Amino acid sequence: MILRHAFIPVDNARLAHLCGTTDQHLRDIEAALDVAITRRNESFRVEGGKPQAERAVALLQSLYDRAQQPIAPESFQLALVQAAAGPARPARRGAEAGPEAGAAAADGPPVLRTRRGDLAGRTPNQQRYLASILAHDISFGIGPAGTGKTFLAVACAVDALERSSVQRIILTRPAVEAGERLGFLPGDLAQKVDPYLRPLYDALYDLMGLDKVTRAFEKGLIEVAPLAFMRGRTLNHAFVILDEAQNTTREQMKMFLTRIGFGSKCVVTGDVSQIDLPRGETSGLVEAEQVLRRVRGISTTRFTAADVVRHPLVARIVEAYDAARADER
Repeated sequence: MILRHAFIPVDNARLAHLCGTTDQHLRDIEAALDVAITRRNESFRVEGGKPQAERAVALLQSLYDRAQQPIAPESFQLALVQAAAGPARPARRGAEAGPEAGAAAADGPPVLRTRRGDLAGRTPNQQRYLASILAHDISFGIGPAGTGKTFLAVACAVDALERSSVQRIILTRPAVEAGERLGFLPGDLAQKVDPYLRPLYDALYDLMGLDKVTRAFEKGLIEVAPLAFMRGRTLNHAFVILDEAQNTTREQMKMFLTRIGFGSKCVVTGDVSQIDLPRGETSGLVEAEQVLRRVRGISTTRFTAADVVRHPLVARIVEAYDAARADER
């Protein structure tokens, strides 16, 4: 299918920002959507399968609309991921597309109260993940790096705290590299586990702001704890996140899941392709996914390379490693 699209009125600065340096943005769109794009001034010709061509035209228009300034690499990559994963949207202004040019999403994504007003799932899996967290007391997010599983879990925790659905946020992670023996490290408990929980801190700062996070820690609204220190506790009215769960043992996973009390939510995230446990040790996350798959009230979302929202190379790296493991098997 061939679509022709022209931008009216013409804005040369926007066109330059849309195309990127030496038309790199156009080349990235071609690779992501499997289309061929040719350009002459403000007119674009997009050639490819019907869904791909329609998505490419819609993406070009969307990027042009926001191109008053150079498009940030992160924003461009997120737009690419969304265009590749979602249904085609009707093209606007000058697109030669038929009446079936696209379909709008039936339901909008969940609205979360965070400092990021535009926060939403960028791919269908991310949207399902958010919906599952809101609808279930225990949710698992399993997939490769860069798929947003940890960031979105923290966003849901912040949202629950802002709405007073929970009284506190508890962040935990197995400190595999230190063998869970953190007493010899200097500082208080938070400082001891700080290096292992840094990704969670970064998400909190992004979603709440440094000052608000600092005040929340001072008031005890946010707590960090190594997994080894969770034994014996009952966590009521809390939003609990276990990150890097692929590095839990089967005993640790059972211990953690049975800490959940009344009025609490729990999200477990991990990447089963990056297990750092000693050879021969069964990952608690791998076992939990199998054992709990039919337990009512627990949901599991599986992410793939198509959900990666980082640099385009991250998705290609994930796909290459997945292919290598498949060959080995």
